[in-house]
Amino acid sequence: MKNIITLSILALLTLGSCTDVGENVYDKYAAEDFYGSAEGSDAALASVYAQLPGNWGGVGYAGADNGWYDLNSMSSDEQVIPHRNTGDWQLDFARLYQREWLPNDGINSNAWNWLYRSVFLANLAIEQLELANAEQSKIAEARVLRAFFYYLLMDDYGNIPFFTENNLPADQIQQVSRPEVFAFIESELKANLEDLPTTKGGNYYGRFNKWAGYTLLAKLYLNAEVYTGKPMWQECLDAISVVEQGGFSLHTSANDSSLPLGSKYYELFGDVLPDDETILAIFTTVDVVGRNIFMIRSLGGTDGTLLAGAGAWNGSVVPQEYVEKFADNDIRKRQFRFGSDPSGPQPAGFIEYAIELDNLDNPGADRNAGARNTKFWTALPANGGGASNDFPIYRYADVLLMKAECLVRLGDAASAKPFIDQVRQRAGLSGLPSAPTLEQIYDERGFELTWEAHRRQDMIRFGTFTQARYLVPAVGDHFKLFPIPTSALNTNPNLTQNPGW
Repeated sequence: MKNIITLSILALLTLGSCTDVGENVYDKYAAEDFYGSAEGSDAALASVYAQLPGNWGGVGYAGADNGWYDLNSMSSDEQVIPHRNTGDWQLDFARLYQREWLPNDGINSNAWNWLYRSVFLANLAIEQLELANAEQSKIAEARVLRAFFYYLLMDDYGNIPFFTENNLPADQIQQVSRPEVFAFIESELKANLEDLPTTKGGNYYGRFNKWAGYTLLAKLYLNAEVYTGKPMWQECLDAISVVEQGGFSLHTSANDSSLPLGSKYYELFGDVLPDDETILAIFTTVDVVGRNIFMIRSLGGTDGTLLAGAGAWNGSVVPQEYVEKFADNDIRKRQFRFGSDPSGPQPAGFIEYAIELDNLDNPGADRNAGARNTKFWTALPANGGGASNDFPIYRYADVLLMKAECLVRLGDAASAKPFIDQVRQRAGLSGLPSAPTLEQIYDERGFELTWEAHRRQDMIRFGTFTQARYLVPAVGDHFKLFPIPTSALNTNPNLTQNPGW
């Protein structure tokens, strides 16, 4: 923690160290004047939002590797990077899927460090904006951003170090219980969401507006029983009712032969995501603002060049049992690439992937084993380091499935049916023949939200996370929390490791 705070302070000091003291200064702002202006308040917020796009070194919510996204996605059943019997790929990724991670693992430490760096910058932005008497909407936005990062920390690690001011030495920061962190997040959101703008898109593309804030609150309530022991299904529905006032709808899935996967559904994962369904997105332009590696990391090298115009890494695959749950006529199954092309032999250079995996770590999987994922079909500009696809943090299909789940859990499955049916019918499937079960909602969430970083949380809520999965036996309940990194424990004597680690 001390290293994170020190590095953040040094980075901020560096920003001011580039001025030649011999230059004439023609204009200057006092800090309270600058951060109180429209440009200054946006600059304070930009430093926090800059933490969201994925980049090298395990930084970001999603888009690059070795960070928060991999920790949460590859620990679930939806994807894995197997070690290859050719010697490719470190074992860290396979160990996440196998649930064999350790407190000092790099991916775990990267996620922790990124989240606390983000909290530090959010605290700083709040202080700057409040001292400058900035617009209340900007202060509210900074507070909601901080609540978002604490929500991710609480979800992954349970009882966590907690601070809202940056002037505490690392060894004085106290560990706070998960229910206490939950109460803080809830109170911060309830106090600030009504001050957020209702603007969709434009300058608020990729930012927390009112609708994104209430979606975060709904997510908090959706998982409240996991966090506090108390279910809050009605409170989740109440938050969703506010999101519905934002005028969202499901994006079309109309056929379009000009698109690589033949359906406008996949525009939801391209460049500049459609605002009819997208509630909160990460803006990406490769080599400028983050990157999106997910298709490039999945495909084999020659396949990547031929399909995406960029060298690919032969990495992430989708376990066979996950792929095979999809109906063949489900538009969403088109994202998986495996087996032979039904239209006939493929041109030279295209790779025929076997859907089966028989080994993940020793000696590893065959080079072309495992179904690949093309959901984030590369948006230009792209290169071997990633593509410019934006990433959906929240979208309306998720909200509809959350609503259906809450209704079923409250005993009103009949009322839940229209909401799950909307999602299914958009995917080219028929509606359910009867009122949905929780198992059907769980499966539908897997079909709709594949590789969007919701799966681990869903599996824990539905009680499936520790069960046996493809090639992997069941594990103990302590795996529902990640271990606090060894480096953090060594820095702060107030911290207690999560049980089982």
